[in-house]
Amino acid sequence: MMPPRFKLIQYVSTGLCILLYSSLCSAAVLPGIDVLSNQDFDILQHKRVGLITNHTGRNAAGTSTIDTLFRAPGVRLTALFSPEHGIRGDSDDKVSSAVNAKTGLPIYSLYGTSCRPTSEMLRNIDVLVFDIQDIGTRFYTYIGTLSLAMRAAKKAGIPFVVLDRPNPIGGEKVQGAIPITPLPERKNGCGAITSIHPVPTRHGMTIGELAQLFNTEYGIGCALTVVPMRGWQRSMYYDQTGLAWVNPSPNMKSLNAAILYPGPGTLETTSLSVGRGADSAFLAYGAPWVDAARVVKNLSARNIPGIRFEACSFVPTAPGFSYKGATCFGVRLVVLDRERLDPVQAGLHMAQAFHETHPQRFKAYEGFSTEVGDREAWGLLTKGQTKPEILLERWGVELDSFREVRKRYLLY
Repeated sequence: MMPPRFKLIQYVSTGLCILLYSSLCSAAVLPGIDVLSNQDFDILQHKRVGLITNHTGRNAAGTSTIDTLFRAPGVRLTALFSPEHGIRGDSDDKVSSAVNAKTGLPIYSLYGTSCRPTSEMLRNIDVLVFDIQDIGTRFYTYIGTLSLAMRAAKKAGIPFVVLDRPNPIGGEKVQGAIPITPLPERKNGCGAITSIHPVPTRHGMTIGELAQLFNTEYGIGCALTVVPMRGWQRSMYYDQTGLAWVNPSPNMKSLNAAILYPGPGTLETTSLSVGRGADSAFLAYGAPWVDAARVVKNLSARNIPGIRFEACSFVPTAPGFSYKGATCFGVRLVVLDRERLDPVQAGLHMAQAFHETHPQRFKAYEGFSTEVGDREAWGLLTKGQTKPEILLERWGVELDSFREVRKRYLLY
C-alpha cells in the first residue's frame, strides 16, 4: 500500500486535492524539494551535500530547503552557497561568505570575490544541489550562477542535482533577442553572468530544463540529475501554482514586475531609475528630469497590446543606484492582459519613447546591449528610428531555431 505522502503527490499531479493531507493541499504544484522528500532523499543518501540556495528555496509548506536537508535522515548537509543578493535575498551589493547561525554551516558567496565554487569550497562535498527560484529572464543572474556551478561540479568530478521550480511567467512564450557575441571571462570567474549562454530574453523554460540545455548544448557535461516538479503545466503563471510568492530579490516584489522584467527591465542599464527600494520597483521608470506627461502621451499613442502607461512620481531608496532619495517623475506600467502583452516589445517602445522625448538626457550604458541581447538595438531604435516590431522580426529566425533545440529539453 502506498504511504499517504506518496498518494498526495499522485493526486496533486492530476490537479486534484485531498483535504486529508492539509499541510500541502494549498499547492497545485509541488517543487522538486517536495518530490525529493517524498522519495526519502534517495539520491542524496549517505552523501555529503553542498546546497546552492537562498530564501526562495523552500517546500510547498514554506519550510526552507536548508532546514529540510539538514534534518533529512541519511543526508549530511556540509556547506551552503549563496547567489547574488545573499542567502536571505536582502542584499543589493557584493556578498561576503559567512556562517549560517541556525546550522553552523559555512555559507560560501557566489557573488563576491568568486562567482563559482572553488576546489577548496568543494573539498568536503560529494554532491552539489541547486534550489533557487528563477524568474524566466536571461539576464537575471541566478541562471548564470547555475551554469558556473555546474562547470565547477564537472571540474571537481561530483554530481549536480537541480530541484526544479516553476517558471513564474509561464513556460510557453519564447521572446526577445539571442546574444551572438559571448562576453569575456572576468578575473573573479564570474564570466558574463547576465548573459551566460545564447538563449532568448524570455526563454520559457524552468531552471531544470535550462540546466539540461546548458549541460548538453554548451558543453558543460557534468553528471546532472533534475528532480522534476509535480503538477506544473507550461501555461501556468506563478499565481496559478498555489505556491506562496517570495520576492526572489529585493526589488522583484510582485509577479507583474517579473512579467514585465524581460523588456522594461532592460532600462535599468540606462540613465533612468527603475525605482529600486520603492514599492514600485520595476513597475515605474523615470528620473528627476523626465516630463512624465510627454512620455505617457508618446507611449499611449503606440497602442501596445496588454499594457497601460500612467504618469507617476516615486523616490528610489536603494543605495548605490541612480537618484537615491530624489523625486523621480516618469511612467507607471499597468499590466492589462498578460496573455496579449509582449514585454520585450513594450521595453523597446519605452526605450524609443524616452529617447524621443529626452534625446539629450536619456542615455544607455554598456549593459543595455548585453541585456537586450542585440548590440545594434540601441542605434536602430534611436538614430535609425526603427520600429520595435521590425526589431522583433529581425530576431525571428534565431528564435525559431532555438525553439527547435529547446523542445529536446522540456520536461512538462
